[in-house]
Amino acid sequence: MKQKKTLANNKKAKHDYFIEEVYEAGMALTGTEIKSMRQGKLNLKESFAKVEGGEIVVYGMHISPYEQGNRFNVDPLRPRKLLLHKQEIRKLIGYTTLKGLTLVPLSVFLNEKGLAKMELAVARGKKNYDKRDDIAKKDSERRMQQELKGRSHI
Repeated sequence: MKQKKTLANNKKAKHDYFIEEVYEAGMALTGTEIKSMRQGKLNLKESFAKVEGGEIVVYGMHISPYEQGNRFNVDPLRPRKLLLHKQEIRKLIGYTTLKGLTLVPLSVFLNEKGLAKMELAVARGKKNYDKRDDIAKKDSERRMQQELKGRSHI
């Protein structure tokens, strides 16, 4: 059984947001975009998703043009439609109308069948003090691990 192959992660998303719920969505892509993605030439750093006219659209996802794509290449930052069930889209519309919730792409991967999928999260923004708490917690855990590692060699 094949595992999913991760093409890109949005590491900043978990730092900047509290993740409430995660969805798996397909993407409407052109042939040259998928070829470029398979070479690992995509970036999710500044990307976000919006609900527009009953559809979910992702903005800011950069897919570099495919080298052999010539005239078939498209704009690297063009908005891309996400493919979800109507029931899931209705649920996401409900979430985004609530105060403070947004749609953030977490990762892009190839599933077992070789199709490009995106993990989309319903997220709530963190305040600066929340981020400091997370950093302090990670730092203390790292110190504890180092202490345990140091004591086991004695």
